[in-house]
Amino acid sequence: MDHSFDHAQALQPVAEPKVNQVALGAPIQWLRLGARDLGRSLRPSLAVGAAVAVVGWLLMAVSWRVAYLAPALLGGFLYVAPFAAIAIYGYSRQLERGDTLDPAAARGAWRANASSIALFGLMLAVALIFWERVAAIVFAAFYRGEPLQFSSLVTTVLFSGAYVPLLLALGSAALLIAAVVFALSVVSAPLLLDRPVDVITAAITSVRCCLRNPGAMLLWAALIGSITWFGLATFMLGLVVVFPWLAHASWHAYRALVAPEA
Repeated sequence: MDHSFDHAQALQPVAEPKVNQVALGAPIQWLRLGARDLGRSLRPSLAVGAAVAVVGWLLMAVSWRVAYLAPALLGGFLYVAPFAAIAIYGYSRQLERGDTLDPAAARGAWRANASSIALFGLMLAVALIFWERVAAIVFAAFYRGEPLQFSSLVTTVLFSGAYVPLLLALGSAALLIAAVVFALSVVSAPLLLDRPVDVITAAITSVRCCLRNPGAMLLWAALIGSITWFGLATFMLGLVVVFPWLAHASWHAYRALVAPEA
């Protein structure tokens, strides 16, 4: 059973989390541990994955006739994933403690540090809105063809060869924004769930993890991006498994990167 931080504890100053150095190949181990946790919490974890897939379908429906929204909304999906995965972190923590899986407690675990987690969600929402505006500006600056629909986006833009500058500009902007969001959030959500820290401390700790482990974190970012895009490319069906798998693995990434409390 998860326990909330009591009021007195919340008022006490919290020591800055210590950051560990991990091996370059550590992300592979995190994926293995994530797969193990997924197998041990299959039904509730897949339920979260199914909900995420439904949201993906809704985003695809919104962008079906407004093609510039497709990369904005589907790419922005990666930005808000850490916030959406909080229930999965709760399952991993329950498994780690040897507790009986309690979906209600996992879903409500955010209440232990509600204000900071809410601010973290707001930060990710601002990043998503910023990315949507950037994508719209890039499309307006580089696309001069007929109005696009989602159904013709791949053949018209990706494979026609006529919009290389658009693809380069859009890809560069996406990578830059994604790198900033990743650096600020890679351990922030599980840290906020696990300890009574504020969102600034969590974001700084996340950046410190990246600075201390650049090779491992680049590999981790590449794995998260490629596996998630596989889930998106399967018309969201793959997200039912991919999303909870990566969320469980992210909990183990947090455990490896941030030292336990003294």
